[in-house]
Amino acid sequence: MNIKQLEHFLAVAETRSFSRAAERLFITQSALSRSIQALEEDLGALLFDRIGKRIEPTPLGLQVAERAAALVRDAGELRRSVEIF
Repeated sequence: MNIKQLEHFLAVAETRSFSRAAERLFITQSALSRSIQALEEDLGALLFDRIGKRIEPTPLGLQVAERAAALVRDAGELRRSVEIF
């Protein structure tokens, strides 16, 4: 698991769409799908229910989203604080 995968996960969770999230992140949909699959494999659980074209976070996905948002925010703050030096 890495920060980039968490950013990808959050984009899908927010947009409820792999295609819209990929556009937002400026990556291909297939690259985004691979990133999410790798994250799910690493965690050993599905983070999204894929129902046709609908994407909804699983109950675990909702919990992961809360923690991921904090981690991504903290990583961004760390990057910014290092840039000052």
